[in-house]
Amino acid sequence: MDSQVTSFSPPSVAEENTGGQTGDNQGDVVHLIDSADKEPEQEPLSKKARKKAAKAAYLASVKLERRAREKEAKKRKKQAERERKMAQGEVGDGKSSAEASSGPGERRRKRRKLGQGDEGEGVNVFAAKVVVDLGFDELMSEKEITSLTSQLAYTYSANRHAARPFSGLIFSSLGGRTRTRLDAMNDAGYRRWIGTEWWEEGYERLWTDGDIVKEQNSVEGDGSLETPGLPEHLPEKKTEKEVDDARESVVYLTADSVDELEELKEGETYIIGGICDHNRYKNLCLNKASESKIRHARLPIGRYIASLTTRKVLTVNQVFEILVKWVEGRDWEEAFWSVIPRRKFQNGAERDEENKGVDGGGDAEGKGDGGHEVEEALDG
Repeated sequence: MDSQVTSFSPPSVAEENTGGQTGDNQGDVVHLIDSADKEPEQEPLSKKARKKAAKAAYLASVKLERRAREKEAKKRKKQAERERKMAQGEVGDGKSSAEASSGPGERRRKRRKLGQGDEGEGVNVFAAKVVVDLGFDELMSEKEITSLTSQLAYTYSANRHAARPFSGLIFSSLGGRTRTRLDAMNDAGYRRWIGTEWWEEGYERLWTDGDIVKEQNSVEGDGSLETPGLPEHLPEKKTEKEVDDARESVVYLTADSVDELEELKEGETYIIGGICDHNRYKNLCLNKASESKIRHARLPIGRYIASLTTRKVLTVNQVFEILVKWVEGRDWEEAFWSVIPRRKFQNGAERDEENKGVDGGGDAEGKGDGGHEVEEALDG
């Protein structure tokens, strides 16, 4: 007996809801479903609700504005702190001291900046040295000590960012309150200054000290510090001729000198007196240079800026910056005008192009806080 197979199709949703009815009744059901999907219309807000919503929107906008102001203030504060640290010589190119010393690659970059990298990688340094003589600690007040240490930081920064930096920047006779102040500044940040030397000894070390390679024995074979045959670096006093030659290459910059500095020369060393004394001690640096039997000279400010009508003090870093600017452009007048603030001239006097490079007939001298002061130019 053959079995019959009956196919079964499930009723549609509409059929289930209507009990299988079709036709006009089905259309009514679909209409009901569509009506159920529509959201009910919102009732209009009351006056109180509208005021509450407006207040919330206002407070939200005020909050956003406050956050924007706080963010901008924080940014300015961070920038100011970065600039302060750069001035102190702790960081460069916007990086913190920790970042700047984070790895050997960064250290190589910093050495290259002062020409201390691998051969061919260094910048074009000026092969001369500058010494800041700090041997005047007992002659300054606490305020002057504070001022001096800030000037040292700016001096370092000027050399580090110079287009053609000096090959060496030395600070001699470090001690006393000056050292105490430096140690207290930014966790002794000066000890991390790249390309600088700090001597407890005076600048006389320039010609009295030197490491000479001395071959003690010519015995072949393995050597060590305790055995013959190994060249040792032993401090040895220079001969009288070597001392004279080294001393001859040193120039102490002081306004009291009768000699005028014509140009800076590679292979020479220039000393700036590191003292904030506002010219209380006349001939201080000149006498020191004479006692040391070294040359001395004054900056030729009066020759190139005849319009100078005031007697103003230049800081140690300003004297150094003048030297840096001369190295870059080999033009004393341009160097002076780029460093000396215009406010130091009466009536905003402009430079006289006709007098460029001509003796202004005055005895204006470059003399800073350690013997470098802008003195009155006298027509003669």
